[in-house]
Amino acid sequence: MNSPQGSMRENGSWTPASWRLREAQQQPCYDDRAQLENVARRIGKLPPLVTSGEIQELKRALADAQEGRRFLLHGGDCAESFGDCDADTIVNRLKVLFQMSLILGHGLKQPVIRVGRFAGQYAKPRSSDRETVGGETLPSFRGDIVNAAAFDAAARRPDPERMFQAYAFSALTLNFTRALFEGGFGDLRHPEYWQLDWIDQSPRAIEYRREVEEIANSWRFLHTLGGQVGTERVSAGFYTSHEALLLPFEEAVTRRVPHRRGWFNLSTHLPWIGMRTSDIDGAHIEYFRGLQNPVAMKVGPSTRPADLLRLIEVLNPHEEPGRMTLITRMGCKHIAEALPPLLAAVRRAGRHVLWVVDPMHGNTETTPTGIKTRHFDNIRSELEAAFQIHGAEGTRLGGVHLEMTGEDVTECLGGARSLQEQDLSRAYKTTVDPRLNYEQAMELAMLITKVARAAPKVTGRAAAGPRPVAVI
Repeated sequence: MNSPQGSMRENGSWTPASWRLREAQQQPCYDDRAQLENVARRIGKLPPLVTSGEIQELKRALADAQEGRRFLLHGGDCAESFGDCDADTIVNRLKVLFQMSLILGHGLKQPVIRVGRFAGQYAKPRSSDRETVGGETLPSFRGDIVNAAAFDAAARRPDPERMFQAYAFSALTLNFTRALFEGGFGDLRHPEYWQLDWIDQSPRAIEYRREVEEIANSWRFLHTLGGQVGTERVSAGFYTSHEALLLPFEEAVTRRVPHRRGWFNLSTHLPWIGMRTSDIDGAHIEYFRGLQNPVAMKVGPSTRPADLLRLIEVLNPHEEPGRMTLITRMGCKHIAEALPPLLAAVRRAGRHVLWVVDPMHGNTETTPTGIKTRHFDNIRSELEAAFQIHGAEGTRLGGVHLEMTGEDVTECLGGARSLQEQDLSRAYKTTVDPRLNYEQAMELAMLITKVARAAPKVTGRAAAGPRPVAVI
């Protein structure tokens, strides 16, 4: 990619391609640029995956979350694979997402915004451009949108055609998801339809079933009071999200919409920026600053308060409600020291953002046998600390960001069944980062409601109470 030409803020001009004048990190090296541009043009002519109306709807919901009227559940796979685009996998992902949202909504007494890391989460950043195994060095695996995981030269070659495949698999996933909802999958009056087979074997089965029964009783009570509630299907909405990492692809899906101002990324509702691509003078920030979508950005322990304020100013100069979500991923060992200065700086500057905690990424570790994992106790520790710190700083924690799956995987240690290192090999399926399995994810949802209720209460503007609502 080309290098930056002067200061990033020389003028306010922006196009979906203006990122090309900046230094772009985490981009694969394609050996056929003409093929890359041809694939991008083909994608640019395809029907969009989401609508601008849905995007604006999500932005309004996130604005409510900023004011304490909603809670964001942002979760899904670390990286989708083309091979997982099947009905059972998609249904199980949705089931665990909505089961968690039921628990959260009922426990927090707030509507939950459900945003899935799916239908586009095909690209992954890597710590190195190349990987060496057995003396052979090849390009690193950067997700199915770029290359394949198998360690051979043909599989690891970055292939532009994979962008087209990623778009097609995203469309298939969204099409099936929308069909499920049209068929009543999201009917909140029947949470029992969302149950996974694991529940009878779980040590937390009794606690979970008690929660479900309380929710069902709440709906029956509403039906008794209102009469009309039971005659219409009450659906739980959903939105999609992915890390907008592969910029040629993101440029191709960025379009104008009739009768709306500006440009929209129409491949997802909530694109987000990872820590490796958050350089204020870099290509990703340049791309993101021109979008009308709400945007999210990961924030880590090395982020300095002054730099964070500059990034917020670039990405949300007009203080648009619902525009800016900050996802903190500090690690349980660093959160007490690293998070308070950032919260204080943003609060003193009067910037309004949605704070979300990612208790996963800062707690990644490698076992003595070389397996990448995370321990549930560390995830829990960071989550509890985040609620406490926000309360102490007078800010509001309005959401959680998790890597999880609806499958019976063994990738994270601990949890209700106390998974040990020897258990990891039983069902370790991820090609990138370890995920919570369905049982651990549900356990975490129940934990969040308890921790949130026990955390210090925020007062003032940020603590605006929930509006009366009839949905969870």
